Amino acid sequence: MQYTTLGATNLRVSVAGLGTGGFSRLGLKSGKTEDEAARLINEAVDLGINFIDTAQSYGTEGVVGRALKAIPRDQVVIATKAQFRGKPFAPPEKVVAALDNSLRLMGIDYVDVFNLHGVELDEYDYALNVIAPALIEQKRKGKIKHIGITENPIVDFTNAMLKRAVKDPVWEVFMVGFHMMHQGARANVFPVTREKGIGTLLMFAVRSIFADPPRVAREMKELADKGLVEKWLGESDDPLGFLVHQGGAASMIEAAYRFARYEPGVDVVLFGTGDAAHLRSNVASLLKPPLPQADRAKLAKLFGHLTGIGLDSHQGPGSTR
Repeated sequence: MQYTTLGATNLRVSVAGLGTGGFSRLGLKSGKTEDEAARLINEAVDLGINFIDTAQSYGTEGVVGRALKAIPRDQVVIATKAQFRGKPFAPPEKVVAALDNSLRLMGIDYVDVFNLHGVELDEYDYALNVIAPALIEQKRKGKIKHIGITENPIVDFTNAMLKRAVKDPVWEVFMVGFHMMHQGARANVFPVTREKGIGTLLMFAVRSIFADPPRVAREMKELADKGLVEKWLGESDDPLGFLVHQGGAASMIEAAYRFARYEPGVDVVLFGTGDAAHLRSNVASLLKPPLPQADRAKLAKLFGHLTGIGLDSHQGPGSTR
């Protein structure tokens, strides 16, 4: 495994991070028991992964707690999240109660990173002015080591919330969406996070789109029909096939992970899985060298202007920066 420092937090983290939500929820969605899911976390730790990302809404904090019984606490970095969304917004006491419940479920005394989950631009002022002071108090009490915030890229295609958040020093970690056809964070987020020492957790590196070649071809055809990508991409059954070659990537999924892993400003690339073989394959992809520079340049040229592609299966393509 390869390790880096998460921004200015001094947390030494694996470049591969295990996400426990998403489509798989550690296999719980496909019928795995909580004990089987916990064993998958332990297998990830055996591979050198030391960053585990969970959330109140994932329903996997208890599974993380089961796995942690076999892992010394100081050998893993645990991140969880809580939301305050609703009408009206949840009071800070409810977010603190969620933190306490997360600690109870995981059987730990503190979380290394506590993120406000999926904050949108119109919610940001409340997050900063009402919720953040309560989190600072919990940090003072030792229940939180570092405070973070995550965007909702499914609706916030242009990193609008994070572009606001970079101005406020309370946030030590960002979770940001970024992939081969959603590259906006390269200009919108990473220059400032690098300058200010904000740690970055990357989501959507592969998610569903790059694991589904026919879907990539369908999306390319729609984008080409709208004049948003070059015509030949819409006419090809394998529009990203140029990434797979001797000296390049072995598959589109591998290319997607390597593209994300080596983007300047990215600390941890998160992925979810419910299968041990898939876990090992993802780790192997993330540990390979960067894509050839010519391939990275081609991806930037072809898709650098796009945003919001492939982030949600119900959203049609066509959003541009």
